[in-house]
Amino acid sequence: MEIERKWLVNGWPEPGMELPLLYEESMRQGYISVRPTVRIREEARRGGDTEYILCFKSAGSLAREEIEFPIKKEQFAQLEDLIGLPLIPKTRKTYQLPDGLHLEVNRVDADLPSEFWYAEIEFETEEQAISWAPEEPALAAYFSREVTNEPGQTMGAYWLRTRGAGVQ
Repeated sequence: MEIERKWLVNGWPEPGMELPLLYEESMRQGYISVRPTVRIREEARRGGDTEYILCFKSAGSLAREEIEFPIKKEQFAQLEDLIGLPLIPKTRKTYQLPDGLHLEVNRVDADLPSEFWYAEIEFETEEQAISWAPEEPALAAYFSREVTNEPGQTMGAYWLRTRGAGVQ
């Protein structure tokens, strides 16, 4: 089960927020289907390995079922060819929050007119997710635009808007 909240943000966290950077990844992802979600993703960790993942997600916003399988690079390439559309490039930086949770900040489609930034935090329970609030004013300001429950704010919806002609 994936339990997460999502915010639209304006860039990486400011240095004054004092959030330690845990790691950075370059990603490419594409959708075979968005209803239900069937996605492939390449995740290349800076200074580390590259993983290829096939992911299935159920409907939902705050909480939804997520099943991921590692696949081989060759299988990823076959699925990318099957999709036949440019994959979405993302840069993700993962930071340590003061309460121990991880903040994932994503820059999507860098330098394109559709470029945007979003942040997510994954939680153990729905209760934890609902009750969570940043204590520091700078962090609260950074999280000023929550879109967790807004229709059209998933990456699948973004895929349909920017690449997904004919994909359902």
